[in-house]
Amino acid sequence: MIPVFVLAIGLAAISPGQDCQEAQALARQTYEDRRYDQSALYFARAVTSCGATGSLLLALGQAHLLAQHPADAIATLDRIPIDDPDYVQALKVKAKALYLLRRDPAAEDALKRAAARAPADAEIPYDLGRIYYQLGKHQAAAESFRRAIELDPRAHKAWDNLGLAAEALGDVVQAQQHYLKALALVHKDHPRYDVVYANFADLLIKLGNYQRAFDLAAEAAQRNPNEPRNFFLAGKALVQLGRGDISVRWFEQAIALNPDYPEPHYVLSQVYRRLGRDADAARALKSFQAASTRAPKERR
Repeated sequence: MIPVFVLAIGLAAISPGQDCQEAQALARQTYEDRRYDQSALYFARAVTSCGATGSLLLALGQAHLLAQHPADAIATLDRIPIDDPDYVQALKVKAKALYLLRRDPAAEDALKRAAARAPADAEIPYDLGRIYYQLGKHQAAAESFRRAIELDPRAHKAWDNLGLAAEALGDVVQAQQHYLKALALVHKDHPRYDVVYANFADLLIKLGNYQRAFDLAAEAAQRNPNEPRNFFLAGKALVQLGRGDISVRWFEQAIALNPDYPEPHYVLSQVYRRLGRDADAARALKSFQAASTRAPKERR
């Protein structure tokens, strides 16, 4: 899973031209709306109109990355000079792109170079932890997330991911405590951050706390209605609560957001079967089989 990055702010208005200002405004707005392909187009226009400043190149690289174009992100970020104030941030974004391209040693090296220049930056050990976690190095991941928290005790993403690492290491009690800490940090201060709600909901489904899991997943869906996993988890919890009839619309929304997401198709087929809707169940199962072949085998 790839997390949302902080958009570069305070972009230098080095040209008074209307196109320069309009391009930046449109780029920022589409980025905030999570329309990253469109945002990248506007940032590219801003680079042409305003000039290739480090902050604009960084923002363009971030947009490319979140639009799932990591090679374009790297090409853009490599244009930022080593003495630019945004160079460390560029290394951090480049590391994420390198990881997505399965260039793990290069990603780790980029982050270590960033850490050497900015040892107090909590995001760097957090990013290292994310790489270690995705590679299955859960103990190393936990240590990196703890380092991030030492540098910034309010690093909500580090607390969230420390919960994931603890869960992977089999310490469910600690995992819940870390998720609760992350929830407390994001509840008011980060109203669009949804991931910890989904992560905690997923764990609580496994533990049999279905009502609390549904509440968390529904909150995740409200915070980020564009993420299919949030709707899928809410539907799963409803099935376990004996509300398969209501779960249908949650699964259907997950599928509408991403038809290539296999799991909602499969669970929906089971729900249809229990509701006596055999024809719908057969169609959902067929869709599951098709989605399983189409689902991208890419990193997150």
